[in-house]
Amino acid sequence: MRRTLDVYLHRHLIGKLVQDDHGQMVFSYVESWLNDPAAIPLSQSLPLSKKRFDRNGCRGFFAGILPDENQREIIARNLGISARNDFAMLERIGGECAGAVTFIPEGMRLSEPDHAYRQLTPAELADIIRQLPKRPLLAGEEGVRLSLAGAQDKIALHIADDQISIPLNGAPSTHILKPAIERFKGLVFNEALCMRLAEAVGLNVAKVEIGKVEGIDYLLVQRYDRAFDAVSPGSPAKMKRLHQEDFCQALGEAPERKYQNEGGPSIQQCFELLRAVSSTPVIDLQALLDAVIFNWLIGNQDAHAKNFSLLYRGEIWSSLQTRLAPLYDLICTVYYPELSPKLAMKIGGDYVSERVGPANFERMAEEAGLAKPITKQRVKKVAESVISKLPAVSSEHPVALGVAKAIRSRSELCLKRFAR
Repeated sequence: MRRTLDVYLHRHLIGKLVQDDHGQMVFSYVESWLNDPAAIPLSQSLPLSKKRFDRNGCRGFFAGILPDENQREIIARNLGISARNDFAMLERIGGECAGAVTFIPEGMRLSEPDHAYRQLTPAELADIIRQLPKRPLLAGEEGVRLSLAGAQDKIALHIADDQISIPLNGAPSTHILKPAIERFKGLVFNEALCMRLAEAVGLNVAKVEIGKVEGIDYLLVQRYDRAFDAVSPGSPAKMKRLHQEDFCQALGEAPERKYQNEGGPSIQQCFELLRAVSSTPVIDLQALLDAVIFNWLIGNQDAHAKNFSLLYRGEIWSSLQTRLAPLYDLICTVYYPELSPKLAMKIGGDYVSERVGPANFERMAEEAGLAKPITKQRVKKVAESVISKLPAVSSEHPVALGVAKAIRSRSELCLKRFAR
């Protein structure tokens, strides 16, 4: 049976997402949006056009909004739908998504931005965190339609004046809460250290803080795709959405192809994308290079294309600014020996982090259209900065201390290799 979702960008109806009689997903822009001189595309992979984008053409963007792997399977079972049915999943949880896109059944009015929230007591928050492995994103709870990409347990929350709330009826959230994972000891402290270290060395990263409730550690990540509207003095500020998409979505790659060895984007493709679309390519290309170097230095083998995003500021074409989004999901994965030692994207032709050296970065620079001498100098500069800033961001938590030791060792080895 044919079903249709209205696709909104900010509060503009821009397109229709259809599941046809054969169960296939098709997207097309509505004529009113195509005729609007201020119209902007939903994705780099979905340019403004009268054509219909078939499943192969649109799934990279739309599936990329949804949770991955085991999270998706559990949500599907809880909601009584197929885990492979992207359309049904968006229909049920596509209210508060990454970026500024919202999905509602065709013909229904987009709810007014009343920004409704349900306040949580500490006990309620702890209970929600404990429920997440069995009830990801609280999918199925009345009024809650949240979607976050990724495979880790997490929940989108609204925090104001130290009060934590659940967004209802599509209200925007301000933070993402990522709880501790029993399988990976001290992951919260690992990620917090890596994120704070990145900020200390001058990278643009999402703000993080560590919290604890009823003995449960968690990481709060401030959303970079949410901002406060400018309001008149005396009026309460309200959140607005900023549109964004990760590099897999922008390149039209489905989330299950996020790793290069499975057909996903390479570092070269990431640089080519950013060079083509950034409003300030010189600044953003330097930032992406620093991010690649930093991920290698900290031992983040899982830095795939879905961990890099484009952030769009502005709702009309004439004022649209496209920038590399702040970094997120920075973790020292080599601290956990059970995780794959293979890099998510090759550096200079090699997936093995320990084998990467000056020749690899020279090859990477050539492939990405960067100057080889400047690239090698940048590797040394970032490594020196990492070593210098580590003491200021390290904590006394045993895992944080172990991660800091590993990062220092890797950075010192890098400097030895690049000094030859």
